[in-house]
Amino acid sequence: MKSLPHSKKSEAIAKMLRQALEILEAAGVPVENKSERAQERMAMSFLAVAGVAADWKTARGLDEKRFLKTREVIQFINANFDENISNGSYDDIRRKDLKLLVLAGLVLKSAGNPNAATNDPTRGYSIAPDFVRLIKLYGTDKWKSGLAVFMKDHQMLNEILAGKRNIEKIPVLLPGNKKLELTAGKHNLLQKQIIEEFLPRFGQGCLLLYVGDTANKLLFLEKKALENLNFFELSHDELPDIIAFQPEKNWLFLIEAVHSSGSISEKRMLELSRLTQNCTAEIIYVTAFLTKTDFRKWAADIAWETEVWIAANPDHLIHFDGFKFLGPYESDKK
Repeated sequence: MKSLPHSKKSEAIAKMLRQALEILEAAGVPVENKSERAQERMAMSFLAVAGVAADWKTARGLDEKRFLKTREVIQFINANFDENISNGSYDDIRRKDLKLLVLAGLVLKSAGNPNAATNDPTRGYSIAPDFVRLIKLYGTDKWKSGLAVFMKDHQMLNEILAGKRNIEKIPVLLPGNKKLELTAGKHNLLQKQIIEEFLPRFGQGCLLLYVGDTANKLLFLEKKALENLNFFELSHDELPDIIAFQPEKNWLFLIEAVHSSGSISEKRMLELSRLTQNCTAEIIYVTAFLTKTDFRKWAADIAWETEVWIAANPDHLIHFDGFKFLGPYESDKK
């Protein structure tokens, strides 16, 4: 059964919510990536639409002409699940709490009036008839066989969404020919360039220890290696986008990939330096951009004693390091 370890509900209510989540997950609704509170709200909204407060056999849906508008969903939740949700939050029911259930075809929107406009007060939500029949089997010896029959005629939403995400991935080649897939987007395109272009040039021999994806903050993580360096708590919200370690020089690269936010400013550098004060490696701070145009937007915010790398000009670094690198370059002239 699903777990809600931090729920403040009574055991009876918490049990119903856990059962609701177990039913939804069995029917293919992806719930794992939602916060515990979001899972609670999804479960309560599902129970409300089904008209279930304590007994799954009481579930009703389209065939029973049970249609609930979003404010009625809130009223049912408040009355049965120890909540005090404002009626003004009705749009959250539609946009967040019931969204995946509607996408999965388990809950039908505008069930009472299929042609109703978005803001029509007659719009209602109802449980699909075949899902009602499945729900009533929960907790009986017919649940598993009933679920198998149900799933023969339904494609799981988590599989549909996974298939869509697999199409919209950016493949990244890691050292050792390992592969990683990032969600599509300019930010992750830049992260790909950092891994494949920056590190081989300026971090030769680096071990990639962490990569955060826009859809999965802990997509790639070498937890033990970071712990061995006394790196700060890995669940912390302040993780940079990419972390790489060069053992030969004992350098730890903290890299921010900047598309719309997140450069290593004086404030960001201070935060990171305090968080890594017990780290046994020497820290190198790098802010990366796709183009010079992007860099110009953020140039005034870049902290001193950091590096800037631009993917469009991959062979060069911009040093915000004062006199450290002052001196003539070797001439090509004979």
